[in-house]
Amino acid sequence: MKIISTTDELAAFSAALKERPYFAVDTEFMREKTYWPILCLIQAAADGVEAIIDPMAPGIDLSPFLETLSDTSTLKVFHAARQDIEIFFQLTGAAPTPLFDTQIAAMACGFGEQIGYEPMVRSLVGASIDKAHRFTDWARRPLSDSQLSYALSDVTHLRDAYPLLRDRLDKDGRYAWVEEEMAALQDAGLYRVAPEDAWARLKLRGVRSGDLGPIIKLAEWREREAQEKNLPRGRILKDEAIFELARLKPASPSDLAGARAIPNGFERSRAAAGILDAVAAGRAIPRDALPALDRPVRKAPPPPDVVELLKVLLKRQSEAFGVAPRLVASTSDLESIALGETSSPALHGWRREVFGALAEKMLRGEVALRLNKGAIDLIDSSAQD
Repeated sequence: MKIISTTDELAAFSAALKERPYFAVDTEFMREKTYWPILCLIQAAADGVEAIIDPMAPGIDLSPFLETLSDTSTLKVFHAARQDIEIFFQLTGAAPTPLFDTQIAAMACGFGEQIGYEPMVRSLVGASIDKAHRFTDWARRPLSDSQLSYALSDVTHLRDAYPLLRDRLDKDGRYAWVEEEMAALQDAGLYRVAPEDAWARLKLRGVRSGDLGPIIKLAEWREREAQEKNLPRGRILKDEAIFELARLKPASPSDLAGARAIPNGFERSRAAAGILDAVAAGRAIPRDALPALDRPVRKAPPPPDVVELLKVLLKRQSEAFGVAPRLVASTSDLESIALGETSSPALHGWRREVFGALAEKMLRGEVALRLNKGAIDLIDSSAQD
């Protein structure tokens, strides 16, 4: 088992990875007490090479490995890639490319809803994974051999699982489906952390328009403080405190003393000035310059009977294609379709082939479902014309 702790070793290993058509990647990190994730280990494995990279080793420069993540000649294979991509995005400013997420691929192959790594590996390569080290503190040093072996197995099994999944996708003509999903997963907007946009993460249902400006500026102030101090957002200011302060609109330290969502004595802290400045800046935003709150108004709720029929159609089509229903359409997608809206992802791309086109036909009365000896048959009147 190779543990890489120097830049020279990493450069040699990264060069070997670049010579392979693909390699599997995983990370171990901690973020319970910080804003930014603490990268503790990087595991990588390709045909004939595998290693654990110690990013916490004194003096190590991760650049040789990070460069492989943007090498377009080598595919990067992850499982449930979102958090791993987030870490690498913060280090490089870009998502790895090209990439392949085995969890999404497994859903496209009919392995079920958001299948975990362990059941996928067991099904594909027949390997069992010892879960004894799942809750290891990966920032501790030294790590035991058994802990390191556990971490490395995450990518050695993934390396072996990828070609099996790829064969299934190619056989069923579904690799293009996964490529479509990977393009969405690489969207920089998923990972870019802009303090001025932090307000959009808050639940704004019921917020008064007069409170929105202070909310925007308080959320921005909190985000900058959390990033600068590397602390979780809630350690700086809880969401409920943002909403309360936006309602109270304090103009002086003494006004802060009446807020229930902040600790006693907060008005005397260094943060008090930042909060008061944020509230004042928010109040100064002209109303016509405030963003429109995303409050879709529907004249009526979606017809429940139509939604139920769409659920039956989704189940039938998902089983027929051997793909997880959740990957095709969510309940909110079905409700949107039932209302005649056309923006749902389920009506576009590969999902249209599986479900969307038939869903639209059903709404037009051109498709019906029939129970036949315990199975659901599809009657397409448009095909008979």
